[in-house]
Amino acid sequence: MAMQRSGMGSTLHTRAPLLGRMDELESLEVALQEVRGGQTRIVTLLGPAGIGKSRLIQEFILRQRERGGSPPVKVFRGSARDIATSYGLFARLLRARFGLVEGMDPDQAKAQIRNQVSKVLDDRKVGDVVYFLGQLLDLPFAESPLTKAVKDDPQQAELIRRAVFKAFIEADAQSAPLVLVFDDLQHAHDDSLLLLRYLLEYLAGPVLVLCAGRNELIHRYEDWDRVGEDRHELIELVALDDADAAAVMEALLSPCTSDVTPLVESACAFAGGNPQMLEQMVRIYHDVGVIEEVDPLASEPRWRVHLDRLASATLPMTIEDAVSARLAALDPEERRLLEYASIMGSVFWRGGFVALYRADEEAPEFWTAGDDDDKERIEEILGDLVERDYILELPDSTFPGTTEYIFKHNKERVAIEHRVSAAAKQRYHKSIADWMEHQGGVFDNEEYAAMLASHREAGGESYAAGLIYLRAGNLARARYASVTAGEYFERGLPLLEEGAVAQRLEALHNYGDVLQQNGRIDDALAAFGEMLTLAYRLDLRGKGGAAHNRIGRLYREIGNLDEAATHFQTALALFESTGDQRGVASTIDDIGKLHWMKGEYDLALTELREGLRRRQELGDRRSIALSLNNLGLVLQDSGDFSAALDAFTESLAIRRQIGDQVGVIVTLNNLGTVAQDLNEYDKALELFGEARDLVREIGDRNRLSLILTNIGETLYSSGQPNKAIEELRRAEELCDELGDKLGLAEALRGLGKAYMLQGDLVRARDCIGRAVDLFASVRSKVHLGSALRTLGEITAAGGWGAAHTKSAREYYARSVAIFEQTGNEVELARTYKVYARFLRTEPEYADDDAAREEADQMQTRADEIFQRLRISAADRSGPATAQR
Repeated sequence: MAMQRSGMGSTLHTRAPLLGRMDELESLEVALQEVRGGQTRIVTLLGPAGIGKSRLIQEFILRQRERGGSPPVKVFRGSARDIATSYGLFARLLRARFGLVEGMDPDQAKAQIRNQVSKVLDDRKVGDVVYFLGQLLDLPFAESPLTKAVKDDPQQAELIRRAVFKAFIEADAQSAPLVLVFDDLQHAHDDSLLLLRYLLEYLAGPVLVLCAGRNELIHRYEDWDRVGEDRHELIELVALDDADAAAVMEALLSPCTSDVTPLVESACAFAGGNPQMLEQMVRIYHDVGVIEEVDPLASEPRWRVHLDRLASATLPMTIEDAVSARLAALDPEERRLLEYASIMGSVFWRGGFVALYRADEEAPEFWTAGDDDDKERIEEILGDLVERDYILELPDSTFPGTTEYIFKHNKERVAIEHRVSAAAKQRYHKSIADWMEHQGGVFDNEEYAAMLASHREAGGESYAAGLIYLRAGNLARARYASVTAGEYFERGLPLLEEGAVAQRLEALHNYGDVLQQNGRIDDALAAFGEMLTLAYRLDLRGKGGAAHNRIGRLYREIGNLDEAATHFQTALALFESTGDQRGVASTIDDIGKLHWMKGEYDLALTELREGLRRRQELGDRRSIALSLNNLGLVLQDSGDFSAALDAFTESLAIRRQIGDQVGVIVTLNNLGTVAQDLNEYDKALELFGEARDLVREIGDRNRLSLILTNIGETLYSSGQPNKAIEELRRAEELCDELGDKLGLAEALRGLGKAYMLQGDLVRARDCIGRAVDLFASVRSKVHLGSALRTLGEITAAGGWGAAHTKSAREYYARSVAIFEQTGNEVELARTYKVYARFLRTEPEYADDDAAREEADQMQTRADEIFQRLRISAADRSGPATAQR
């Protein structure tokens, strides 16, 4: 039996005054006043654990409720604490917004969401909104035409979901200002933080966003305080000064019946101005007998102080000492239960304890409904631990029929877990997994599937754990949480070894897909390569075709065009042998694009028209629009601008009809590049401007950087280098923030050209030199060759002497070699043209007959290529400026 405790639960209700935070509270008040004026404001509170971030927010919100106001603000809170799912931060906030409780019938929850969304949006696009909100809440809704259109494009779907979510928040704020609280952000998944960053950047209207986290948040995202720019204020909470700390401790000890000065001094010396540590000291004083409840049944708490025990009591010198002191106050039965809880995780359930208590017991001869003595004892101990502030009981439970708890202090959970032997941990994990597997909805929820997998793995059941990790990965991928999905696949696949071939094939494909989305090209190649090996061993030609196709796309992406061609041809043959018409049409389109990148326009047109014909037979409008767009790219580079405009215009019309916003942006951008080629610079800027506005609406920062680069190039081509530099520098900053090396290199290449037009050759050379290094690092040969050509031009224009003349010639020669190696005749001809001009005009080669002969040969070959392909010799930035 546990020893009887005096009722110190009242310490939890002794509310200390909020001291030392008046300036910070005033900052929140000012921000809310600006929000009431229709503006968006963001405040981030940073500080160590226990410093008072959540308390400050709570006090601020309570003050607003007490004051009232018209209209009253609506407050919704999300926390990343004890959340394992990729979008759990937003799920909690949305559950609060829609009044959902754990265990609620899914159909009832969906009806409630749909009804409330309809009221906010007046029935406009409700189907789209609830579908995407449902993904954040892990509640599946029926698909709409828009969601069907983007179903197979995770990146596009994620962009649209962000835009839909943002638009809903803005519409919701029209009836009354919103306060959105995001707490414990240091624990948030990367997918949640990426979505939050987007909202901070682009939200509009009367919304106050309060973010709180430890300093680790800034270590993960060094530019966090710059997100949202001037409307974002970062406040670092520091320790209370001595006077305020003493006042807080005196308030916490106010139930004491005698002098508490020695207790205050001792507590303040330990806590160092941390309010939570001061609260911790009150509990420690009780546990070591320095303070004692006078009458547990009294309406007001009264504590007796035993100062004589203070000198002999072992008080903590560090936080670790404080934790140890708290754990030493537990009796064996309490310690056993908390050991079980620590293995269950940061969140645990009463029902799980029953399974752990009975793990080694035999069933009674006749199991009756009244055999619940152990359940009653577990509930009694849990209640006592809640009262003494070791754990918190949550208002709702994930699993129906049981109560959910969390540890009040994570350091205590970690300390208890470290004291459990390895053998005992394995037994506990297995029992917990057995219990969890029989709870409803575990296999349909990413967070709980991953939790179950971790228990199976720690319990020594690797194969079962691997299968469940893969399920969690697929659930995360379906919600477009690519970072989290990759982590689950990474954990699950090695656990399967040579088993579960069908599941491994699917997982390897999906793993390769999210790796490509996350920019991990080498790892993606390895995943698709392993998929190919498995497919070959089992003679699964369709799967083999899919693997070869994805490998081909990866090689095309990094500029290894010959390797890509081999894989595409192999994929085509495998798809044809199995009668997979979608696979055939898609691969033919891929081959056509590859010919385009190599400058083989006649072959490209043949393949793309065939791919378009097959897709038209299949009736897939999204794929038809994609083929028309690709066809337009080839026609454009072939110099057939009229036909290119027809193809792009038809593609744009389909994409508008099916609600393919990203596709609309892509085609508008491509129409802008046609206008560039026709020297219709005003028209180009108009089209790029429309694309830029749409991009900002959906928050696709990668495409925004590309469009800014195109705007910059249009400006310097039209003789406006100063304006060009402004746009290109914005693109540079954006790509740098995003870690987009290819986009950054394109922006730097454009800056190099603009600075050269200004006559600032030093800056021009610096920009293009950095671009060359970046193109080399991402292994994009076509871009590298183009950048080396520009570097040759800038170096030659410098007139810096013989050494630089030699360098310019080397850059041109390297550019020629790259395009010869990749078979890209278009860019090869463009390099020949500027290289020949350099050899003819450079004074150093005026009397060099060999150089002049080489120049004539290159000019002749360039003219032949231009005439054969019917294209312009104008130097454009290459494939990255056009989009699919």
